[in-house]
Amino acid sequence: MTDPDNGTVARPPEELIAFRGVTKVYGRGDACMQALRGIDLDIIEGEFVAIMGPSGSGKSTCMNILGCLDTPTAGSYRFKGVEVGHLTRNQRALLRRHYQGFVFQGYNLLNRTSALENVELPLIYRGFSSAERRERAREALETVSLTGWETHTPGELSGGQQQRVAIARAIVTKPAVLLADEPTGNLDTARSREIMELLTALNRDRGITVIMVTHELDMAAYASRVIRFVDGLVASDKPNGGKSS
Repeated sequence: MTDPDNGTVARPPEELIAFRGVTKVYGRGDACMQALRGIDLDIIEGEFVAIMGPSGSGKSTCMNILGCLDTPTAGSYRFKGVEVGHLTRNQRALLRRHYQGFVFQGYNLLNRTSALENVELPLIYRGFSSAERRERAREALETVSLTGWETHTPGELSGGQQQRVAIARAIVTKPAVLLADEPTGNLDTARSREIMELLTALNRDRGITVIMVTHELDMAAYASRVIRFVDGLVASDKPNGGKSS
């Protein structure tokens, strides 16, 4: 495939994630609960995917497995062609550290730590020097439009600003995929739109794959693809128009 802008050969999108027959069972005997019932799923690099479904549908279990926070009971999960089920606990931690960024509904910031220091935290585990951490954290805060707020603690920031700090922390390691679990769940409508526009821009301009769990149709509308879970199965998987920021 040739890029018409410069005549170079464009690299086709690659498969980032593949589920084949993924099941997840909790408990035993009468207490057994099957959260996932044999999921087949492919996500390509650069997609913006929204995962929806009612409570108990399996969407959160799916997200935990995607983020290597849980493992399938059966089936195959490949990340960039690597069989995650064959990795040790430490290797899965390294996969999370080097390839994945996480954004949660509750922000999960350290309350007595400045915005800059919160964003620096993932880089400590990556072995970056103090100067390198500070430079990259400032760049990440600039990306989420928080230049000038570096020294403020979470208690001095609005909910929308706290979520921007959390997104800066998630992208400071330059991950391949951003996993967002109800990222607008604690925000009002205006702040929710700002966060969704930011995620859309990161996906469009930086090529970060975004996988987001949400129960809000207005937020899912920003995604280019919507997957709906029901009773541990994929009930539908459809392209979506998405919104540009």
